[in-house]
Amino acid sequence: MTAAPTTDPATGHPPAEPGRLADGALGLPSVLFCIVTGAAPLAAMLFNIPVATLGGGYASPAAFAVATVALTIFSVGYIAMCRRVTSAGGFYTFVTRGLGRVLGLGSGLLIVLCYMVFAAAVTGTMGYFASTTVASFTGLALPAWVYMIIGLGLMSVFAVFHIELTAKVLGVALIAELLVLVVLAVGVFAAGGAEGFSAAPLNPVNIFGNSAAVQVFGAGAAGVALFAAFWSWVGFEMAPNYAEETRDPHRIAKAATYGSVIGLGLFYVLISYVFVTGWGLNGSAEAVKAQYAGETASAFYPLTDRYVGSWATALMEVLIVTGSFACAMAFYNTSARYLFALGREGVLPSALARTSSRRSPVTASMTVTVLVALYCLAFVIYDPSNEGALLKLGTWSPLLGVLGILAVQALVSVAIIRYFLTTARTEFRWWSTFVAPVLGFAAMAGACVLLVVNRYDLAGAGDAAYIRLLPWVVLAVFVAGMAVALVLRNRYPTRYARIGQFEVAEISDPTGTPQGATP
Repeated sequence: MTAAPTTDPATGHPPAEPGRLADGALGLPSVLFCIVTGAAPLAAMLFNIPVATLGGGYASPAAFAVATVALTIFSVGYIAMCRRVTSAGGFYTFVTRGLGRVLGLGSGLLIVLCYMVFAAAVTGTMGYFASTTVASFTGLALPAWVYMIIGLGLMSVFAVFHIELTAKVLGVALIAELLVLVVLAVGVFAAGGAEGFSAAPLNPVNIFGNSAAVQVFGAGAAGVALFAAFWSWVGFEMAPNYAEETRDPHRIAKAATYGSVIGLGLFYVLISYVFVTGWGLNGSAEAVKAQYAGETASAFYPLTDRYVGSWATALMEVLIVTGSFACAMAFYNTSARYLFALGREGVLPSALARTSSRRSPVTASMTVTVLVALYCLAFVIYDPSNEGALLKLGTWSPLLGVLGILAVQALVSVAIIRYFLTTARTEFRWWSTFVAPVLGFAAMAGACVLLVVNRYDLAGAGDAAYIRLLPWVVLAVFVAGMAVALVLRNRYPTRYARIGQFEVAEISDPTGTPQGATP
């Protein structure tokens, strides 16, 4: 008899196991690429700094600093949970282990919706910028939906291949984005900015009632500034979703999460300070006002023209397209892994747990493709005008997604506390598994309140039904997930028992010691 091959000749990796992803495929750099591109540094800066300036004026760097501290504290308990639970389920699995299957499934369905909404929103953004950039460079005017179809098609193709290829594509896009922003920072600092340097933009007190924001916009809303900052980190928590595909998931999850939260935080504070310094304390608000009036596509473009050169502006116009694509693909991948986890546990159809010969979640990925396409189509039907549909898709949808994710993050904080008071009592620590999660919960819950209260200003939508019903949609999806769990508990107890319980029990550390099993 001939022994079974230890590797697949076509892929060079071990043969696929039913319901398992490609273990050992990713190292720390690859996981960081997958995470940080989800946060989309260039898109976050070009979109969210103007929003933060709308609410906090020249104090937008302080808003990013506050968010950095809050999310770092949240990450302390989150990482403690990562060391105990290893699965592609991420938030869904964590809530289930800490608060039970009913609340866990509610959060699972909600988080799937959020990431698919993000994928759709950023795909629409990519389509818009691709259309305008290609037209300005070549004169070829194609509607944005053409580029959206191309982008979604490329994501689907990448999803079929091994996760390593996706990580490499994301990595190249990320490095290019970071470089162009660093070049801008060097130019502004070398020139001394418009009015010299000041510590005022870094003072958190100046977020509230900022005189520059009030003078230009009529009212400064601290809630708007802080929300824009928190929104810039969406995707930082993705490390556990790739745990099954990493070589050392416990070490990598900690390094990747802290690296993305703190690294992005310092970078966001730096670039927002560059923006404010480049325009001047009062000039930054005026520049954002001009952008919202349609006088320029982005308040960043005149800065690159002034401090670096038109070539940097042209490069930024290209990279916002590739960066948006990379961001959409990161959200696409995370959506697929949540669907994969739910399908593997029998909550959703088991077909979602099928993997390709390259051990990627192919069925879940194609499902995301279809759902994202339908969601985008709904906006086109709602507003047939090309620009109007894309504007609503790119501005309304993130509000829904961010509210859902912040709510789940608050729930995760509570789940961490209960998990370490019960299941993992021997590993309970006052700071990492109690105080930090309590502070994390307060920060996430506060951010949710800010979003709901300021949602009309953030969307610029007046009394649109989508924005008015937004909090109720989040609640309805969460309750629907809970209802499904209750039905499973009463009618299909075996499937109910599997909710959030899959564990990679045989993941070893570098010394060969098995890790990851949960009692």
